Amino acid sequence: MGVAGSFPGFAGRPPGPVMDRDEADRALARLGAEHEAIETSLLALQDHAGRRLLEGADLTGVTKERWAATEQSITLLWGYFDAYAGALVRAREIRAARRHPSRDDLAALTELLRGDSVTVANPAGARASAGGPARLAERFTLEELVARMNDLYAGSLDMVVAADSVWSALPARIDLLAAELRRTRSLAHSVGVRPGEHPAGDDLESITQELITLRVQVISDPLAFWLPGPGSAAPGGGRPDTSRYDRAARALEDVRREVEAVLAVRQDAEQRLARLRDVLSRADRTLAEARSARGEVLAKIAASEVPAVSGPPTALQERLAAASEYRRHAQWNRLSPLLDSLEREAEDELLRARDSLTSVTAPLAVRAELRGRLDAYKAKVARHGMAEDPLLIERYDAARRMLWSAPCDLRVAGQAVLRYQQAAADLLTPRRRDEHDGLGERS
Repeated sequence: MGVAGSFPGFAGRPPGPVMDRDEADRALARLGAEHEAIETSLLALQDHAGRRLLEGADLTGVTKERWAATEQSITLLWGYFDAYAGALVRAREIRAARRHPSRDDLAALTELLRGDSVTVANPAGARASAGGPARLAERFTLEELVARMNDLYAGSLDMVVAADSVWSALPARIDLLAAELRRTRSLAHSVGVRPGEHPAGDDLESITQELITLRVQVISDPLAFWLPGPGSAAPGGGRPDTSRYDRAARALEDVRREVEAVLAVRQDAEQRLARLRDVLSRADRTLAEARSARGEVLAKIAASEVPAVSGPPTALQERLAAASEYRRHAQWNRLSPLLDSLEREAEDELLRARDSLTSVTAPLAVRAELRGRLDAYKAKVARHGMAEDPLLIERYDAARRMLWSAPCDLRVAGQAVLRYQQAAADLLTPRRRDEHDGLGERS
């Protein structure tokens, strides 16, 4: 594709000072080493697994566009390399002609090794795609040609490495996730989690379609899933974009947990149903006790507002019966969410029943507290030998009649207990003062 240009005769004017023999030999050695390094790199690129995959793949999107440009670059690279090799062969021939080269030989070598002496024909594709006017050939110095080859090689390798990295990372992971998806689908089907019947079944269908689509797109357009590294100039600097794969993996994990929850429901459904029956039974008994206590309070306590007691939780009982039907017909996917909600609501119902009993029996608790306080003060005055005091007997009997009669007016009874307390306190205070004074005289 490229050939070395014609070289000037002895009358030519080489660029810059003419090299001496040692300089020419060192330049030829350096160019020979560069030639070997470039050839090794080009052969490695030619044999790169990513390049072979790109060459045989049915590409789409941005990968198809970049691979078309990269193929042109690789073709151009080999053309530049042939031109470079041809120039190097010509220079070696000139140097090998004489052990001690003449000045004309050295001038020719200087022009060949330092001047723009290499002519490379542009390929038709490059001429058609160039932004400026079409040129059939370009002239380079060997240094410029190496720089041009380095640029083309870096761009081509970057594209090949990026595509190969995506193909190495994503399809295998997608296949593993698809295998896990198949296992989860089989387990889900066995417990009744199916599309159209359970949200997790719909999610499985959606994940399946996403993985199929994702794999096709990764294979045909790998560069659409490549994130270049920020500020990285090295070929292949970046990483595969796994965000869609990661979302599908997280969604599958959520479904797997849901299916395992349904499976757990199947394994301990009877125990959970028994616990639910027990909780609702205790709530029923507590409400029955509250209703009975309310009747007692209304009969024994006067002038007191007693809250109404709700009836049994029939709606929960009906849903519990539906859960038992789901259990009987192995409809685990429906049983799972129903049991979850029933367990929460049954506990709430038991708490409400207990609160209702506490509210209803509050007046009885107040009466019991007043009775206890009255008897405690009676015992206290008895210890001081004042139990037979007429005023205390009168006020005690009045308070006792109110507290042990039905219906009991708690407000009036409370005032009667307070009057008894005050009378007892008035009688006990002088006695304590006399006891203190007596102690003082004895001292």
